[in-house]
Amino acid sequence: MNTVKHLNDSSSQPSRKKQYRFWNNPSLAAVCLASLLATYLDLFFVGKHIYRFPMRPMANIFSINIGFTLVVLPVFVFVFLRVMSQVNKWGKMGLIIFISLLMPIFEKLAEVIGWFDHSEDWEHLYTVFGYLLFLPLIYSFYSWMAKRKG
Repeated sequence: MNTVKHLNDSSSQPSRKKQYRFWNNPSLAAVCLASLLATYLDLFFVGKHIYRFPMRPMANIFSINIGFTLVVLPVFVFVFLRVMSQVNKWGKMGLIIFISLLMPIFEKLAEVIGWFDHSEDWEHLYTVFGYLLFLPLIYSFYSWMAKRKG
């Protein structure tokens, strides 16, 4: 690898080393964190037999629905972050509460379709509280990455 030295008598500023934009994108970092967290939470709950995914891609390899954690959730989080960046403080809180209340409805729909099944001990209220923790965590990480970048 060849490097070029800055001349001492040059009046121009030395160019800064540019980081690769792909890994420096706060949205991408937050989406990756969300996907990792969701994967590990699903693995934990499936391992504890709290819920299961009867219909899932590559069922003979994975005990969780990787289609959700690697496709659906990242798209959802990306859209969530875009909308969150466009609303004020009250809008952010309202959006988090709205999505958290909406998720048990989607969970129930997934049960009817046959994509999701839970134990008798599972309450859909757990989903509300889970998303009330998950979404602010992801948005806080996104905000921290955006401040760190800029």
